[in-house]
Formats: sequence, C-alpha cells, structure tokens
Amino acid sequence: MSTRMRDAGQSTGVAPEFTVDPAMLDAISPSGDRGGIVLGSGLKGEPLTISALRSTPTRIVLVGGLYLARQVALRAMAVGAWVVVATGRPAAWQVLPQAAGNQPNGRPSPLVQIRRLSPVDLPRPSEDAPLLVVTDGGPTPQDLFPPRSPWQTTVYVLPYLHPQAGATANAADLVLMQRLPPGQAELAARIWRLPPQMMKQLTTLKDDQVVALGRNLWRPLRLVTTAKEQQLLGPVRRGD
Repeated sequence: MSTRMRDAGQSTGVAPEFTVDPAMLDAISPSGDRGGIVLGSGLKGEPLTISALRSTPTRIVLVGGLYLARQVALRAMAVGAWVVVATGRPAAWQVLPQAAGNQPNGRPSPLVQIRRLSPVDLPRPSEDAPLLVVTDGGPTPQDLFPPRSPWQTTVYVLPYLHPQAGATANAADLVLMQRLPPGQAELAARIWRLPPQMMKQLTTLKDDQVVALGRNLWRPLRLVTTAKEQQLLGPVRRGD
C-alpha cells in the first residue's frame, strides 16, 4: 500500500512521510506544522496515523457517512492542507469554513473552498501547502479532480458501495470503510477479493469503528474524536 499507516512505536510497512502529535488536533484550524493525519486508535488504544498528504498523487475512498468524511477533512486542515470540497450538498460541509475561521480582514479563510460538482481551477499544491480535494458526488462519483500532481490527495465519499464504483474503489491507495449491510459486504468481497471472515467483519463494525484497507493492509480501528470536533460534528456515528 502506498498510503502508509502506522501506530506509535510500531510501523505497519514503510514509515510514513508525516507524523503528528495527537495534541495538535485540539486546535482544528490550519497549522503551519507538517504532519500526517491521526485517523484513530488501534485495539490497544495506540494512535494510528496515515500519510495521506504526500509527494505522490493519492486517492482515498471513504465508504460510509458524512461524519467520517468531514472528520478526515478537518484533520487535513489541522496539518495545514488546502481543502476543496465538490459537493451537491454544500450546507452539510459548512462546518469546515466554520472551523477554519476568518482572516484578520474578516473574510473567510481561503484554505477551505466549498464548490459545486463541476470542474474548477484548483490551488496549486506544494510540499508546504498540500491539497485535499473531496468529491462528495454520491455512490458513482465523477472523477472531476483526479490527483495528477504531487501533494494532491483526492478523497471520494461513497455513501454506499455501488457496482459501478468498482473502478474508483480499485484505483484507491487507501479505502476506509464503515459498517456495511450484508449485500454491500458481499460486493466489497468481490471488489477486493476478501475472504469470508473479513467480509463478515465489515457487517459487525460498531458506529465508531472503521476498517482501513489497502495493498497488504487490513486494519480495524476506532475513531477518536476531540472535544472541538464533537462541537462541530456531534457524536461519532455511522450515518448522517
């Protein structure tokens, strides 16, 4: 898997290009510090971090509710990324500009942009200002903003698995899946060639549990939410 994941003190594959102190997540606002995204905790409570903002164009697929998608976007903001959201439900994403706050002149922060589902010019990503593009276009998303340059990560938000999303799912460097009903778990097993025990695990995840799936990676984890995130997003949940 090219999108790396690690826990504190123990690597699951190659060490990530970014690390982050979980304490910095208490300030959900753009930060000049470089860092990865703390995704959650392992079975022993250890923090799990992904290097989702990196020098390689990256695709991440999220299968689940808006809560997970918005939390990932907030975590990217916390480590200084530009965030562009292309969505048909802009009201659901207003928590991001709210979290980013205003510039000294009173204008909204340019680090967050909420756009319609149509092509637009994107900020030019760089090592000091990576770019997270969120495509919230339903179960069969259009590939409006494929990652073509270093330091750009495109996240595809899928409310549920659809057979026509198989190509998008297969092209992902990392897939994050919340609980699936049996029929969708069977589809996931076909797309990623999962054995029966993994397919069954997808149907039994709790509301705050996610499976991280990638090349040579199957990692159940528990979402960790800060007090500030709870104020913005509410309690951890599977749906919306």
